[in-house]
Amino acid sequence: MIIVGGVYREECVRPHWSRIFGSAGRAAVALSALSPGSHLVAHAYIGWAEDVRQTMHGLGVTTDLREIGSDIAFHYFHPLSISELVGAADSPLPPLSVNGDVILRFGMVEGDAAISARRAVYDPQHPSAALLFHANGSTAKELAVVLNEVEFECGAGSGDIWNYDIARDRFNADVIVVKRGPLGAVVMQAGGNIRIPAYRSETVFKLGSGDIFSAVFAHLWGEREWPAAKAADFASRGVARYVSTRGTQVSLEGLEDLAPCASGETAGRIYIAAPFFTLSQRWLVDEMRGCLTMLGGDTFSPIHDVGAYGGSEYIAGKDLDGLRSCNTVLAVIDGEDAGTLFEIGYARSLGIPVVVLAEAPRPESLTMLEGTGCTVTDDFTTAVYGAIWSSLR
Repeated sequence: MIIVGGVYREECVRPHWSRIFGSAGRAAVALSALSPGSHLVAHAYIGWAEDVRQTMHGLGVTTDLREIGSDIAFHYFHPLSISELVGAADSPLPPLSVNGDVILRFGMVEGDAAISARRAVYDPQHPSAALLFHANGSTAKELAVVLNEVEFECGAGSGDIWNYDIARDRFNADVIVVKRGPLGAVVMQAGGNIRIPAYRSETVFKLGSGDIFSAVFAHLWGEREWPAAKAADFASRGVARYVSTRGTQVSLEGLEDLAPCASGETAGRIYIAAPFFTLSQRWLVDEMRGCLTMLGGDTFSPIHDVGAYGGSEYIAGKDLDGLRSCNTVLAVIDGEDAGTLFEIGYARSLGIPVVVLAEAPRPESLTMLEGTGCTVTDDFTTAVYGAIWSSLR
């Protein structure tokens, strides 16, 4: 396997993460055990290029690194936040040129890569690049494009975007795989679309999960020539293991034992139970609401959908009407706000599942929550994903 793409620094505030990976670097590590003798082609900052070479060499991955003067990094506040790109040059570098049997090509910050392969997997990494595989002269006898849902929608344009014949002509690809985060994926191919479930994990470390998906899919579809749907299913399983362990090297052993999330294809309505009386509290509610919406959830947020004006009876009535219309409650209990705790108890009395974000709780404050079946986590991304999964219908 040849992997072509970016190798970058990644920095995240919470949970703390500081690594040199990038899409191609992470994919090369993931494939080091699945596809011994893999080859990484990338640009790399001169300050740490030799470290990358030595790390890859220790994993049995050969490298062709073109050293550059830009220390490119992606900064995240949390794994679902919009990244801040730091250190990118103003003008693109000349494109890399790579020929091989099976190639996994990622979109890059520094420029582009023109490839020629028997089988190629293309992960554009940006909506504006979704249609650009062939634009620089890249060729493949068989091409699979792996995109997230935003990239797919931007590239597909208008009309019946989920029609395979239309999507095939639009992307000029034999297989289109659309990653849908907590909702799994869809494989579009001749003979019909196939839905691939997400697989449950106790925690969710989202950074790099798409890279792992593309790497596993490229190996199974490109090298082992598995059917696209089976390859995507195992890629989804590989992602579940990665996000729960942060273990980048991938093994297929035991993946068949993982349990899929609920079989529903659509996220339901999620009630956000949280205080919103200070700037930090309101920021967290807004961030939570935005992330749930981004991942396909429908939300009811008291401060957004009811507001803070009106008498207590009016506000409580409207809030509880909203809660009864929801499939799941996502609650923030730090500070032990009385209204939030009341909403959790009310939801559990109705049999509505509750996912609780508790970053700094008093241990005794969790007794009734855990004792009544609430799911409790101290991680923001895990809480958001858990709420989506609990709401599936």
